[in-house]
Amino acid sequence: MKSKFSTKWKASKQPRKQRKYLANAPLHLRKKFVNVNLSKELRKKYPKEGHKQNKRNIQIKKGDKVKIMRGEFRGQTGKVLEVNIKKSLIVIEGIQAKKRDGSKVNIKLQPSNLQIIELSERLKKTQTESKQEVSNRSPKTSNENKQGKKPETQPSPRDTQGGHENPKEGQDLQAGDSGERKKIKNEKIEQTGVKK
Repeated sequence: MKSKFSTKWKASKQPRKQRKYLANAPLHLRKKFVNVNLSKELRKKYPKEGHKQNKRNIQIKKGDKVKIMRGEFRGQTGKVLEVNIKKSLIVIEGIQAKKRDGSKVNIKLQPSNLQIIELSERLKKTQTESKQEVSNRSPKTSNENKQGKKPETQPSPRDTQGGHENPKEGQDLQAGDSGERKKIKNEKIEQTGVKK
C-alpha cells in the first residue's frame, strides 16, 4: 500500500513529489507554510534562539500588519483578517475585488508575497504569560507543605452523598475482605427479604 504522506517527499528532486508533500501535509506541518518574511526592523528585534543570525520569517497571525510585495496590489498595506492554514492563504483588510453585480470580495493572497511590518500583541503576550505561568507553577505555597506535611484531603462526593449506608461498609468494600462482604450482603437480604 502506498503511504498517504512522507517527509521524504520534501527532499525529492521530482516536482511531483514536492507537490504531493505540499498537498498532503498534516496541519502541524502546514503551520510552517504560512510563515511570512519579516521587515528589516523586525528582524533585529527577534533573534533566532541559539543562532547569531536574526529571524527572517515568522508564522503570520490574525491582527498582524502586512505589506504586499508582489502582484496587482504591490505596495499596499493592511491588517490580516483571516489565516487559512489548510489552504495556506491569507485575507488582508482592504484588499478586495469588484464583482459584476457591484459587490466586493476579499482576495486571498499567498504568504510568500507578503512581508510583516508590525506584529500583533500576541507575541509579547505569550512571552510575558509564559514567565508568569512558570512562576505560578510552584504547588507548595503554605508553610505546612514546605515542612513536608500532607495537606488534608476532603471526603469524596461518594462518601458524602450516601454511596454507602454506613462508613464501616465502605471501608470493608475498599479493603477487599470477601468474608465481610458476604456478611453485609446476607444482612441486607435478611432486612429486605429479597434475593438478587
